[in-house]
Amino acid sequence: MFSWVLCALLAAVSLVLWVRLRMLQNSLDEIAREMASRLGEDTNNPLFLSTRDAHARRLAAMLNGQLKALRRQRLQYENGNRQLEQAVTDVSHDLRTPLTAIRGYMELLEQQPLPEDAARYLTQIGGRVRAMVELTEEMLSYASSGGERALKKEPVDLNAAVEGSVAALYASFIARGIAPAVTLPEARVVRMLDRAALARVLENLLSNALKYSGGDVAVTLTADGVFTCANSAPGLDKVQVGRLFDRFFTVETANASTGLGLSIAKSLTERMGGTIEARYEDGTLFISLRFAAQG
Repeated sequence: MFSWVLCALLAAVSLVLWVRLRMLQNSLDEIAREMASRLGEDTNNPLFLSTRDAHARRLAAMLNGQLKALRRQRLQYENGNRQLEQAVTDVSHDLRTPLTAIRGYMELLEQQPLPEDAARYLTQIGGRVRAMVELTEEMLSYASSGGERALKKEPVDLNAAVEGSVAALYASFIARGIAPAVTLPEARVVRMLDRAALARVLENLLSNALKYSGGDVAVTLTADGVFTCANSAPGLDKVQVGRLFDRFFTVETANASTGLGLSIAKSLTERMGGTIEARYEDGTLFISLRFAAQG
């Protein structure tokens, strides 16, 4: 008789536990559906549960707090993007006037008889001014459209691209007493990339090296498509290096920096299917790009 009572009691307990388990499962499913709905739409509505289970309601309350914080961060991000687009527009407009004046004076100089060296220097200056004009117009177009320029991939010779980027900044390096050491493979390294975007990435990385270098810069391209720019940087530390790609991040030694150069380089590199990383070893900053070969 006692065994039957015990069995009935165990059965009743098991039934109660099964009911509670099903109720808990239903509550969790409801939370999952509500959470997916809130994440998929821009709304201030909190999670609403039909269950009266105290544990499920505490969990829902915690998630509601996280949703509020997430919405605040999203609004801050969107506001930051709008401010950035406005700043880009303002800067682009401010650059247009002096660049137009520079081009006008250069056209006047080109009409004058000049020594051979002066004519060659003028040609180099003209090329850089035209690049600045194109960049300014591209920035203005990007800001006004509120989107990113579509990339046009084509076969690009990385050897030539690196040589051209170093040559464009060579005078600036020499002015700082830096003779960049360039190491390129004998074989040509070709990748499917956007030519203008790659030039922008390389220019930003070399400008960063010029800005932070303690007196040396080494540029290397390997046969498997890895570009590395290394320079001594005694004013940096590993914490700062870990944030170099953050938008608007600058270090105290870079007073003239906007904090956008490396962030833009990272964005463009990833859009072209590449990877970029920075590391700091024994007082030297290494920034590496990798563009894998495609079929």
